[in-house]
Amino acid sequence: MQVRAGWVVLGLAAVAGLAWYAARGPADPAADRARQARADQAAAEIAADAEPVLYRWRDANGVTQITEEPPKGRKYERIPRDAAPAIEVRGDRE
Repeated sequence: MQVRAGWVVLGLAAVAGLAWYAARGPADPAADRARQARADQAAAEIAADAEPVLYRWRDANGVTQITEEPPKGRKYERIPRDAAPAIEVRGDRE
């Protein structure tokens, strides 16, 4: 008898869960678009952080420095480590 009562309780819990799921309100398209926009922005930021970069900044004497670590307490600019594709120059063409 105890086993049957356990199955009844489990069945009632399953029915209650399905009833809750079915009673939820319809999805809000505007909220879904906003959530997707935030996810896309976060993915872009993560991808940008994954790219190897160098940091360009000026020291106290005004000399430009390029380092792998950002300076502390100074303004700096992030520059990509890998150069963008450039024009190919070959001397064998006429």
